[in-house]
Amino acid sequence: MTELLDAPRRTDGRTPRPPHGPAGTGGRRPGWSGSSGSALARFGSAALGLLTSPKYGPVTVTAVLFVAVFVVGGIRYRGFFSGQVFLNLFVDNAYLIVLAVGMTFVILTGGIDLSVGAVVALSGMIAASLLQTGWSPAVVIPLILVLTSVLGLLVGLMIHVFKVQPFIATLAAMFLARGLCYVISQSSISIVEPTFVQLAVSRIPLGGGLSVTPSVIIALAVVALAVWVLHATRFGRTVYAIGGGEQSGLLMGLPVARTKVLVYVISGFCSGLAGVLFTFYTLSGYPLTAVGTELDAIAAVVIGGTLLTGGYGFVLGSVLGVLVLGVIQTIITFEGTLSSWWTKIFIGALLLVFIILQKVLTSRRR
Repeated sequence: MTELLDAPRRTDGRTPRPPHGPAGTGGRRPGWSGSSGSALARFGSAALGLLTSPKYGPVTVTAVLFVAVFVVGGIRYRGFFSGQVFLNLFVDNAYLIVLAVGMTFVILTGGIDLSVGAVVALSGMIAASLLQTGWSPAVVIPLILVLTSVLGLLVGLMIHVFKVQPFIATLAAMFLARGLCYVISQSSISIVEPTFVQLAVSRIPLGGGLSVTPSVIIALAVVALAVWVLHATRFGRTVYAIGGGEQSGLLMGLPVARTKVLVYVISGFCSGLAGVLFTFYTLSGYPLTAVGTELDAIAAVVIGGTLLTGGYGFVLGSVLGVLVLGVIQTIITFEGTLSSWWTKIFIGALLLVFIILQKVLTSRRR
C-alpha cells in the first residue's frame, strides 16, 4: 500500500500501474514467451488433427506402433537393435510387400482380392515346373507375369461386365489357381536351374556388413512406382475417386469401368511377381504354398491405414503394415518360447483395433 502511495503521479491525476517485470518485458514475467506458447498450441492442434483424420490418422498410429514395437524389442533382446535385423524385415517380407501393393489398389476402390495367395502358389508351381524342363528364367518370369495379369483381367471383367461381387469373383479365381497347382504337381518341385539359384542366393552389400537381396530392390521399386501412379497420374486419382463414390466418379466423367478392371490386373501382376520373389526365397514350388497369405496381405493393408470401404489409404502405409507384422514375427523368434501361432493372435488383435479405429474416425468425419 505504501508503494502505491509513493508511486509518481501522472499529470492526469491517475496513479500508474506498477510494473510486474523488468523494463522492456511489456509487463510479462521473466522467462515467459507468448510466441512459444502459441507455437506449442498450434503444434498440439495439428497433431490432434492428424491423429483424428480418417486419411492420416490410422497410418500415423501404424508408424508410431512400428517404432514402439521395434524399440521394445531392442530393449528386451540383445542384438535386436541392429541394422541387419531391420533390413531382414524387408528381406523376409519382400514378396508380401509386393502383394500388399496390389491389394492396396484393389481396396482403395472398395474391392477385395482373395485370390492372391493361390496365385502366388500357382506362380511358384509354373516357375518350378518350367525350369525343371529346361526353360530359361528370362522366358519363365515374364510368362508368369503375363499369365497372372490375364487372370486379373478376367476377374476384373467378371466384376464389371457381369456385376459379380468382388468377394465371389476373387474366391472363384482362388479355387481355380489352387486347383491348377495340383494339376501341375501334387508334390513339391525343387528348383536347381543355375541362373535362378544365383539370383536367389545373391546378396547386395550396403557397407558396414549390411546386405539385402535383389528381391528387396524389386519390392522397393514396385512401391516407388505405385506411389507415383497413385499420386501423380489420372489413373491414381480415379482409383481414389471410385473409393470415395463410384457414382460421383461417373458424373465427373472419369473412366470408372476401365479403372476397376485395371486394379485387378495390377493385383494379378503383383501376385505373380510376389510368387516369383517367394520362389527366390524357397527355391521350390509347392501346391500348398501361401495358404492364408491373402489374409496377411489384407491385414497389412488395413493395419497400414487403408479403409476397407475405399477412398483413403497409402501404399507406404501398407508397407508399414507389412513391417509391423514382420517385427512381431521377429520378436516371437527372438523370444524362442512362443509358438508361431502367436503371430496370428497378435495380427487378429491389431486388425480388430484398426477396424474399430477406422470406424470411429470415419463416423466423426460424417
